[in-house]
Amino acid sequence: MGDVRTELADHVRDLVAPVVPRFSTGRARVRLGVNTAIHDDTAAELESFARPLWGLAPLAAGGHAVPHAELWARGLAHGSDPAHPEYWGEPADHDQRLVEMAAIGFALALAPEQWWDPLSGPERDRLARWLLSALHREVSDNNWHFFPVLVGLGLDRIGVPYDHSLTTARLDRLETFRLGDGWYADGPTERRDYYVPWAMHYYGLLHDTLTGGDRFRERAGRFALDFRHWFADDGAAVPYGRSLTYRWAQAAFWGALPFAGVDALPWGEVKGYLLRHLRWWRGRPVTGPDGLLSVGYGYPQPALAEQYNAPGSPYWSLKAFLPLALPERHAFWTAAEKPPPVLPAVSAQPHAGAVLMRAAGDVTLLAGRQHHPWVRHGAEKYAKFAYSSRFGFSLPGGGLGLEQGAHDSMLALSDDGAHYRVREEPAASCVTADTVLSTWRPWPDVEITTWLTAAAPWHVRTHRIRTGRALHSAEGGFAVDRDAATDRGAGPAQARVAAPAGLTGLRDLDGRRRGEVVECLPGTNVLARRTAMPVLNGRLPPGEHWLRCAVLGAPAGPEAENAWRHPPTTAHPTTGDRT
Repeated sequence: MGDVRTELADHVRDLVAPVVPRFSTGRARVRLGVNTAIHDDTAAELESFARPLWGLAPLAAGGHAVPHAELWARGLAHGSDPAHPEYWGEPADHDQRLVEMAAIGFALALAPEQWWDPLSGPERDRLARWLLSALHREVSDNNWHFFPVLVGLGLDRIGVPYDHSLTTARLDRLETFRLGDGWYADGPTERRDYYVPWAMHYYGLLHDTLTGGDRFRERAGRFALDFRHWFADDGAAVPYGRSLTYRWAQAAFWGALPFAGVDALPWGEVKGYLLRHLRWWRGRPVTGPDGLLSVGYGYPQPALAEQYNAPGSPYWSLKAFLPLALPERHAFWTAAEKPPPVLPAVSAQPHAGAVLMRAAGDVTLLAGRQHHPWVRHGAEKYAKFAYSSRFGFSLPGGGLGLEQGAHDSMLALSDDGAHYRVREEPAASCVTADTVLSTWRPWPDVEITTWLTAAAPWHVRTHRIRTGRALHSAEGGFAVDRDAATDRGAGPAQARVAAPAGLTGLRDLDGRRRGEVVECLPGTNVLARRTAMPVLNGRLPPGEHWLRCAVLGAPAGPEAENAWRHPPTTAHPTTGDRT
């Protein structure tokens, strides 16, 4: 009980400690590296200042010692002072400053004695004026509507009056993003990724808890029943969607439930999801030599960054430590951690446009509806066929050939044999009990309908291709760490790679394609630095064609080898008549 709570508190301090030497003279700016994000350097330095507060504020609220709290207090005084050289500036519409002001509002709402009480009267007036300036600004039409709401929660706690109708309008707009069964869209878009748990639900539960409301609790309880399927038995979450550099914020939802008193699942089970996930991350090379969190996922990988990722962005991960605000005798801390529960092998989640498949403790997400063409590498983050807690997914390292493209879990098509196109924006999607269907067009004269069917530990892919041009096709399985000794096999109708990290392979169910093993460029996969990928290759003349394959991804060992010898032999029944 107490040991776990102390361990998490120490973890927050360890993560924040390398930030402390990076404070500016006036304490309002934190410079963690070169800013290559779309927002200006001042906003990036404010981000690096504010984001550690997501962990430090729960630390303070729970009665834990907060190291160097005075640095943030001095920074708040100077950064909000228009006459100070380190002034953060007025927030504009759609400004990154609005994001970071929410973290400050959160800190003032949880622990004003740390960061409000030490300020003088004029300093308080300037900070309040600066925070109030956020409430009228236009924000991105998505989870950003919560940011002025969080600022308002901080203003409420420190007794600063404002027009609460502004908060009501924000909450009313957020209501329009509800999808049912506890799900939201992240705005009027197709995005339903980790922003649902770590933003929409997280902020909603903060709001209910700090205002005594009950708008968001019941929805979070329903969502928990689906979200638990996104976590493998070893604690890994399926890497999927944008902002993966926030890393263990993937489990922030499991900390927000006890903070808000939402007992949709036994506390021991909720505790297990959070702690296993944090343990999965411990020891992974996610920091640089200076101890600062890096941009990347399983290791420093700048290519993963979105346009809005600055050096301080990864400190959003500290949102996972919200339970530290709870007292030591809270039921979350006193409950015994439960082992992973036995969950169904398949979970169809239509709101996400996904089917999640569980085998040997791993999770595979079969995707068919989401897309995000604006974000860097949007096709790879949303529109691959499958995402794995064990194998992750890959990003392209260049635009020429299969080695650079790293087209794992994709059907890549080329009309010149060198430049490949993949599914980028699925359309006409449908989710049934075990299958995700979508239609996509890599060229105006090429239409592909894809069925992805769970057959644990395999999944089956069926494609109907109607093409007006001759095409080269290359269909990738999962990419696996190739640094250790591997067993590779490729030939007619099959390709496979077995390594300590796992076994991955494809079998062509019609026997027409030929297998090969591709060594992808280093630094393309989000989990492994160097990978090998099994691929099925073929040629398609103009006309209609059907391609079918079974894809295996499993832990290495005898069970995987036995599964490889016994692939499924049929596609989903809905494709049987091929009409």
